[in-house]
Amino acid sequence: MTRIIQKNIFMYGLFISFIGLVFSCEKAYTPKPKSYPRIEYPERSYQVYSPPSCPFSFEIPTYATVVHDSTFFSEKVENPCWINLVFKQFGGTIHVSYEDVQSKEQIAKLLDDAHTLTYKHTKKAESIDPIEVKNKYGVRGLIYDVGGNAASNIQFYVTDMDHHFLRGALYFNTAPNIDSMGPVVDFVKKDMDHLIETFQWK
Repeated sequence: MTRIIQKNIFMYGLFISFIGLVFSCEKAYTPKPKSYPRIEYPERSYQVYSPPSCPFSFEIPTYATVVHDSTFFSEKVENPCWINLVFKQFGGTIHVSYEDVQSKEQIAKLLDDAHTLTYKHTKKAESIDPIEVKNKYGVRGLIYDVGGNAASNIQFYVTDMDHHFLRGALYFNTAPNIDSMGPVVDFVKKDMDHLIETFQWK
């Protein structure tokens, strides 16, 4: 009887030791925080962009490239003042379009179109803040700061309300995700602010 008890005690101890060994080998799982690729931001510097065939000038970042826009929604664009300001390292582009205004009715339509195009993003936008601007050269306009996962987070226009109208919109070549692209949007927004601050009509 004593041997049976001793054997049972031995087997029970062995079982407890095995269980302890199994649980001590398991590592606690800690989920990794969400991370995004590291982005290297260039040092800010600017140069004047003043195309001879266009009635405006402004400063653009030296790390951006100007590409003349040849199509708009698959239609050919003849206007040499329609450009794309490309930020290759960010996969982003500021699309800039210019219109030579011929009448008050045309300027009213361009203003309405700018408003409509911006508010198309309301389904994805968390907010849309229109901000009036006027720079030291007397150029007036409006910046739309669009919050959330909108296709374009920053849009703007400048006009003299008489002869000229220019509109710009920032887009990226990726699906909208403000969590990952927020810092890049903020970086490029400062360049857009600088563009507007230095904008002049010729």
